[in-house]
Amino acid sequence: MGVPQQLAERMSMAEQHEYLRAKFSRRTMMRGGAVTLGAVAGGAFVPGATAQAATAQAVPTRTAPHTETVDGALVAPFGRHLAYGNDPRTEMTVSWQVPVAVKKPFIRVGAHPWDLSRKIEAEVRTLYTPAGVGAGADHTQYYVHAKLTHLRPGRTYYYGVGHQGFDPAEPHLLGTLGTFTTAPAHKAPFTFTAFGDQGVSYHALANDSLILGQNPVFHLHAGDIAYGDPTGAGKASDTGFDSRTWDQFLAQTESVAKSVPWMVSYGNHDMEAWYSPGGYGGEEARFTLPDNGPDRKNLPGVYSFVYGNTAVISLDPNDVSYEIPANLGISGGTQTKWFEAQLKKYRAAHGIDFVIVFFHHCAYCTSTAHASEGGVRQEWVPLFEKYQVDLVINGHNHQYERTDVIKGNEVAKKLPIGGTAYPETEGVVYVTAGAAGRSLYAFSAPDSYEGHEHEVDSVASFVNLKDGKKDETVTWSRVRYLNYSFLRVDVNPAPRGRYATLKVQGIAETGDRIDHFTVARRAK
Repeated sequence: MGVPQQLAERMSMAEQHEYLRAKFSRRTMMRGGAVTLGAVAGGAFVPGATAQAATAQAVPTRTAPHTETVDGALVAPFGRHLAYGNDPRTEMTVSWQVPVAVKKPFIRVGAHPWDLSRKIEAEVRTLYTPAGVGAGADHTQYYVHAKLTHLRPGRTYYYGVGHQGFDPAEPHLLGTLGTFTTAPAHKAPFTFTAFGDQGVSYHALANDSLILGQNPVFHLHAGDIAYGDPTGAGKASDTGFDSRTWDQFLAQTESVAKSVPWMVSYGNHDMEAWYSPGGYGGEEARFTLPDNGPDRKNLPGVYSFVYGNTAVISLDPNDVSYEIPANLGISGGTQTKWFEAQLKKYRAAHGIDFVIVFFHHCAYCTSTAHASEGGVRQEWVPLFEKYQVDLVINGHNHQYERTDVIKGNEVAKKLPIGGTAYPETEGVVYVTAGAAGRSLYAFSAPDSYEGHEHEVDSVASFVNLKDGKKDETVTWSRVRYLNYSFLRVDVNPAPRGRYATLKVQGIAETGDRIDHFTVARRAK
């Protein structure tokens, strides 16, 4: 059933793949027990026409100078990262980077590592940064994307990325293959992880290693991704900008992101003012996210997706931030309108039990650095409560903090470590998980976490309002941990009428558990 020996001796591994694909029909392969990718997928992957459509949405704002390509055999792709399409059951985007211009980049995908005959052309997004913008000289970055559709739900696929001169199907390059798994068609237990404010550091690398060990199906990054702009005001006057930081970041996160969809939202350090529109042109070159949000041009980080019984919504708080107003009001109110429509839709949808919202700026946090964002409280907290959002995940403040159950800006129910919240009748729980790798901030009250509880009656803090900071004394700060950490969430479905649960844990860089609680809701 393989390639004849005489032919095999004269053919590369890639040519053997093409030979086998041409020789055996879909029916023959299925009857023989070896299923080609086309049969597994139930259809074709995105052809060049779709790649061209995606190119039209890319936002590189400057044209790079002409660059001669080099011998592709001397160039290896790096920084692979995955992201879901609009439907995680059937769509996945594979993205990567090359250090110099290459010819004819592509992806190979198959149902088995020995079946990579499906070869799809990829799209290159060139990001040019001239001398004088930040710390570097003239340089160009090359980001490559391949969007795959018509995948089968709940299936694992093998893939390799390459270009002319570098074919991952060749025997000596098979070690470069990656895998991904699509979302299942039906409810099933799963785990995801989340954090914000990572950047490039030893602690960031350590957190990635621990996250991979949790075996998550996806990871949420709640803004402030690489810190190419360390100032974070979203202005062209920001100092220290270096877009090459992204090269380091994508190489660092590849160990996780090459197999776990790395779903990002955008924070203040992700507004890189040199790339229009809205400072998001660089992000548009680097990431391909679901395109179902309200405004792809101005709010590319706003989208939603459904995995099993859980809807996840990514918001852009730069649009409503009083503290850092570079993009304040950029959506003209369309983001909030879209958000409410999404909440209404998901709450009415059969089979969706949980709604999780993640974004950067904190609704409720007692950090001495940024504390709470009044714009989020004004625009979105009423919607969280109206539609009984099950969990809100933030970054921005570089520490771990978890609230009690909050409703009407007050404690609706104390939620001790190990406790259970019922959002249908009680209120919303907020978690700040911003200690993914950047330097840590501080609290005004002592740490209080699992095994080291130090309860206080109230905590002195502040909220950022339109007219500036306003001091407040709060009683909702339940867990505080000032060290590197991330969030793990185990989603457990249930039969209709019984309680489905979110088992939420704060995990320290040491691997120790610093917090755990449950969110319970009657399954639909």
